[in-house]
Amino acid sequence: MSNKINYSYAGIAFIILVFGIIFIPKIIDRVSKDDITRDESRSKDISTMKKEEKSDLAYLEINGQPKKVPAFSFTNQNGKTITNKDYLGKVYVVEFFFTTCPTICPIMNRNLVQVQNHFKDFEDFGVASFTITPDIDTPEVLKAYADNYGIVNPNWHLMTGDEAAIYKLANEGFNLYTAKDETVEGGFEHSGNFALIDKEGFIRSRRDNFGNPLIFYNGLIPEADGKDDDGIPQEITILKEDIAKLLKE
Repeated sequence: MSNKINYSYAGIAFIILVFGIIFIPKIIDRVSKDDITRDESRSKDISTMKKEEKSDLAYLEINGQPKKVPAFSFTNQNGKTITNKDYLGKVYVVEFFFTTCPTICPIMNRNLVQVQNHFKDFEDFGVASFTITPDIDTPEVLKAYADNYGIVNPNWHLMTGDEAAIYKLANEGFNLYTAKDETVEGGFEHSGNFALIDKEGFIRSRRDNFGNPLIFYNGLIPEADGKDDDGIPQEITILKEDIAKLLKE
């Protein structure tokens, strides 16, 4: 019986000796490199492995599903074909306008130029401007308009193309009202709001005081004015704040 116990102790001693020879130098090496407390991959929480956390901006949902920008293809001010895929990986603002608009378009685009200049150092920021008078607004006309307003961001595309496709994109794709109306000045009606799109192509916005998505941003009041004559506050400031949030996602 005593021989068996001795053999057992001898076996345990041998295992300890082997462990010391193999592993102790490795432990000493890790301690010397201040590496002993590093996290092992199997112990990491998956949620902490995301590159960036999502911001608090809401998604516009239709029938319970986040609304994504539909496919589109138009020609920009440089004669280049631009599609929705050109904006993937970029945060961008959407507007519908026309170059001969005598009322709200100049205000909207001056506001957007200010936003452009605020994010001039961000290659992943852009603007998508769709003309609602494509028969008038050729690429050459749009180019002159861009030059006149100081539009220099290479991701700001002023686009023209099939009229029916543009109106469908406005009214159904972005839910930004657009229509012909000969009774109004300029002959057309369209929303003065901007839509904000994230890098994955989803329509995003902050929430209102009731917890509902704001959906759009008023583009008709300059930031410097603070509010309009009716006391409605400008929303260019919050648009810039929310662009900055999406750029970090």
